[in-house]
Amino acid sequence: MEPLQRCRQRYSGLVLLFKLLGTLWGAQAGPISYSIPEELGKGSFVGNISKDLGLEPRELAEHGVRIVSRGRTQLFALNLGSGGLVTAGRIDREELCAQSARCLVSFNILVEDKLNLYPIEVEILDINDNAPQFLREELEVKILENAAPSSRFPLMEVYDPDVGMNSLQGFKLSGNRHFSVHMPAKAHGPKYPELVLDGALDREGEAIYHLVLTAMDGGDPVRSSVARILITVLDVNDNAPVFSQPIYSVSVPENLPVGTPVLSVNATDQDEGVHADITYSFVRISKIFCLNNLTGEISTSASLDYEDSTYYELDVEARDRPGLQDRAKVLITVLDVNDNVPEVVVTSGSRSVAESTPPGTVIALFQVYDQDSGLNGLVTCSISRSQPFELEKSVDNYYRLVTNAVLDREQISLYNITVTATDKGVPPLSTEMLISINVADTNDNPPAFPQSSYSVYVPENNPRGASIFSVTAHDPDSDENAQVTYSLAEDTIQGAPLSSYVSINSDTGILYALHSFDYEQLRDLQLRVIAHDSGDPPLSNNVSLSIFVLDQNDNAPEILYPALPTDGSTGVELAPRSAEPGYLVTKVVAVDRDSGQNAWLSYRLLKASEPGLFAVGLHTGEVRTARALLDRDALKQNLVVAVQDHGQPPLSATVTLTVAVADSIPDVLADLGSLEVPQDSDASGLTLYLVVAVTSVSCVFLAFVIVLLALRVRRWYTSRLLQAAGGELPHVSASQLVGVDGVKAFLQTYSHEVSLTADSRKSHLIFPQPNYADTLISQESCEKKDSLLTSIDLYECKDEMQSIQQAPPNTDWRFSQAQRPGTSGSQNGDETGTWPNNQFDTEMLQAMILASASEAADGSSTLGGGAGTMGLSARYGPQFTLQHVPDYRQNVYIPGSNATLTNAAGKRDGKAPASGNGNKKKSGKKEKK
Repeated sequence: MEPLQRCRQRYSGLVLLFKLLGTLWGAQAGPISYSIPEELGKGSFVGNISKDLGLEPRELAEHGVRIVSRGRTQLFALNLGSGGLVTAGRIDREELCAQSARCLVSFNILVEDKLNLYPIEVEILDINDNAPQFLREELEVKILENAAPSSRFPLMEVYDPDVGMNSLQGFKLSGNRHFSVHMPAKAHGPKYPELVLDGALDREGEAIYHLVLTAMDGGDPVRSSVARILITVLDVNDNAPVFSQPIYSVSVPENLPVGTPVLSVNATDQDEGVHADITYSFVRISKIFCLNNLTGEISTSASLDYEDSTYYELDVEARDRPGLQDRAKVLITVLDVNDNVPEVVVTSGSRSVAESTPPGTVIALFQVYDQDSGLNGLVTCSISRSQPFELEKSVDNYYRLVTNAVLDREQISLYNITVTATDKGVPPLSTEMLISINVADTNDNPPAFPQSSYSVYVPENNPRGASIFSVTAHDPDSDENAQVTYSLAEDTIQGAPLSSYVSINSDTGILYALHSFDYEQLRDLQLRVIAHDSGDPPLSNNVSLSIFVLDQNDNAPEILYPALPTDGSTGVELAPRSAEPGYLVTKVVAVDRDSGQNAWLSYRLLKASEPGLFAVGLHTGEVRTARALLDRDALKQNLVVAVQDHGQPPLSATVTLTVAVADSIPDVLADLGSLEVPQDSDASGLTLYLVVAVTSVSCVFLAFVIVLLALRVRRWYTSRLLQAAGGELPHVSASQLVGVDGVKAFLQTYSHEVSLTADSRKSHLIFPQPNYADTLISQESCEKKDSLLTSIDLYECKDEMQSIQQAPPNTDWRFSQAQRPGTSGSQNGDETGTWPNNQFDTEMLQAMILASASEAADGSSTLGGGAGTMGLSARYGPQFTLQHVPDYRQNVYIPGSNATLTNAAGKRDGKAPASGNGNKKKSGKKEKK
């Protein structure tokens, strides 16, 4: 027990010494070195790896420290608790290193988070755990009796896997006087002791010898083994076989085919006969080579592999038939051939990298191997230069794959990196390994619309909740960074929030109408659609959207003149019997709230009591005589005029006109007197009413002439004030100045007009109030006092009008003859006139007409002659005012004439207009030129 205890103390001291030397060496030369004796149990302490790495034991797991090794069973492990390097199992030095003088085990320690490698070397120290072993325990040796003293006879092989002093050190032969044992000096490998003949033999004296051979090593304690040797003394055979050379050497490539001869050994025997018959054999059977026992030819029986073994040593024996023998050594060197392709093994790394990763980030760590040697095993790695990656060489054939540029997932989301490893053999061999790197998305792109703006056209009267448009924004990012939601920017339309008009589906981008749009109220909507993605932080973009409401034919024409009287009677138009063909009897004035083609109106005579007597202008609405009036034509003519737009489907309205055929009012009265008087009591007072009417008209006419003269003087005085004040009339409203010249011409020509109602049981006359050229009286200040309109306080009305503050008139409202829309009827030609091409002008005019018509319908703007008239005539009273409508004098005609009033120098039925001061011709002369 004491020698064993001393041995352990020696090894413990050696371990501490080797650790100290390993620590000092690692601090200076790079690799961390340790040394341990073999045959230690599992978990035995090897070295304090945490201290040598400069880490605390608890930091080993945090930094991902682990052992990286290849090609062998894992021999060592890390104790993360103590920070020490321990054995993973029993280590047999002889199994690892065989007869090598020094046994080193190398591996690497990887710090995972930093991707750093630290080389480790552990030296395995030999202990005397193996005794010398004989190849055979019994051996027969035949010796000629005439063998000379000092002759040597090879014995069986003795092998001790230990090294140094623990290996075979000597032999001991059992006591005899003829033989001794000798061991040739040999550095390593199997040893063959030799039997030495010390004295001459005498077969007759002793033919057989039994010897015991003991082999001993130099360990502590000493280990030994024994073998039995049977020596037979033969009869004289003077010569043994002799090889031509003691050592045969040859070099062969590793790719030599199986069965190829390597070399031949040759031995000769000087004896004759059976004593010279030689056979060859291997002392030790070889699995790689075979020997022809007759010829001595050595050939391969299996494939050679330089990576398994680079050198073979064979012992060949030549024996003659009596048993004499000789031995020779055959040394076969295997030459390396570049027959192994390099290998690439990824040790660590990530297969996904964010596109925001900065250049220089380590993506993967891999190692390359080549089992060949020399240049055949020297490997270089490369990748394509067209990709944003590069290789950096690390220690021990390790390479790092790093980025060298900023990545963009929207351009390339997946990189297939081909790593090519090539050795420097001839010819060179290479291998390729594919590393796929996914580029992870970051929210670096806002949603984008394909267009900078959109225009949407929606027909009016659309159903509520209907989808009217769809917008789509594309986000090149992925996952939630590409999930787009839509919303509308806050805004107000006509005082109401935009969200009450339209809404948008936040997921699909479909726009819905929450209202049924009305073109006459709302022409267009301007809004902004905002697209947000779901990234962190979210990005957004917006696009402008214009919604244009398209007009539909949903409004029938509205007849402004002749307006139906409020008492249910029908106005009467006057046509003198002397009227020539083409005489302008009256004009139907209508408007349509729609626009464009839906508002283009055409007029036609739907029904007439006397067909062929009257004709209606297709585009003007002017009712003219189609032929000369005859005496046989009835006094009362009923006409039904239809006004139709050009929409799809077209809408229409009708108006009934009553035309009285007579040259003058007295003629009308006379004709009416000549009519058959109804027999009922209500008709008995007709004559009295007519007389009173004529008297009243005459009185009103005289009063009108007097007032007109007074207004003329006042107008002259006002014009002088206007010139002195630079054209500014602060107290005169726009309605008092609009269309003065044209209206005055009409007033100077006609002082009064008559309207007959022939549909009532009592035909009666309505005498309109006088018309004034200089002042238009608003109904708000002057209201009608009596249905017969027998008197009016002109001065009181005029003073009230002057007290109303209004803005100065805008001179831009007047239209030239070419600019007036088709509804004005002022174009040349009744039937051949064309509709206006400028829809914008038409729509503006219609909008102003509609605004005025709305006010007129409420009875807010009248000037004598009944509700809703302009103050020009009781029978020419369209329900709008000059205060709101830009110059509709083209819609006013002069009874008894084929001319139509205009505000510009345009043609009236093909004739030049009158002067600016009005037409001074009397009514009786207009048709009788």
